[in-house]
Amino acid sequence: MHVTDVTWIVTLVILVAVLVFDVFVIGRKPHEPSTRECTIAITIYVLLALLFAGFVWLKWGVRYGGEFVAGWLTEYSLSIDNLFIFIIIMAKMKVPRHLQQYALMVGIILALVFRGVFIALGAAVIARFAWVFFLFGAFLIYTAATLVRDYVRDETEEEAPDNLAMKWVKKTFHFTDDFHGTKVRVKTDGLRLMTPMFLVIIALGSTDLLFALDSIPAIYGLTQQAYLVFTANVFALMGLRQLYFLIGGMLKRLIYLSVGLSVILAFIGVKLVLHALHHYNIVSFEVPLWLSLAVIIVTLAVTTVASLVVSARRSDG
Repeated sequence: MHVTDVTWIVTLVILVAVLVFDVFVIGRKPHEPSTRECTIAITIYVLLALLFAGFVWLKWGVRYGGEFVAGWLTEYSLSIDNLFIFIIIMAKMKVPRHLQQYALMVGIILALVFRGVFIALGAAVIARFAWVFFLFGAFLIYTAATLVRDYVRDETEEEAPDNLAMKWVKKTFHFTDDFHGTKVRVKTDGLRLMTPMFLVIIALGSTDLLFALDSIPAIYGLTQQAYLVFTANVFALMGLRQLYFLIGGMLKRLIYLSVGLSVILAFIGVKLVLHALHHYNIVSFEVPLWLSLAVIIVTLAVTTVASLVVSARRSDG
């Protein structure tokens, strides 16, 4: 798959324009988006992703179109799972509802930056060292096992509070007790103090950094094309802010989502290991793209339906 510099530039300009519109036009005023606003935005972003998949298919063929779809679905499902942690962070830090959109917006921008860095590093490493697929595969299998362990122990809420970055920030800076809109620093009685919004941004940003460690190896297990990796990540993050408000309550009903993701990550991990073994002529089999798509789609469908059915039964009981 050959992507010209012009294609890269045009793609970046269009994606940046969409993000700028979302950030500085739609989200210019801190508010809680209405259901109608969220539904329209998410529908547009999903349609844009599907249109882009059609563009890739027409320009480079069905294989790369399929790789984009598989990567986008995987990254989108991982992003939805990440919303669980965002909800916990917002609740524990008592972020006012009307300010949550701004915090999420900043968090998503940071996620794009971190993922862009990891995508570039991943592409450079993969181009030079094929054995890195063994590491990626092992890491994804370990992550899958961790998701299952946390599900069994029900430790999701225990993972959200403080991490090393937040502990350092709390020790280094002095904070006000109350939020001051979207400001991260205010002057009170002649002193420069950080607001809780600064801590919220640190919490979301550091969490995004950890999420990137999972998502980038996962998508490189589906495609080694940096162009597809980057665009799939961007489209997966589009509309995440609106999705947070639209299905925030329903997210708690997706009780098996982490289990489904563990299956997908374990599958991709095995696929990466097989790819590395094939590269070194140890095995002759590689997982075909159609099987990857089937596993991802079926797993997400079964996980979603099972979660909603069981949640409904538990609420009725």
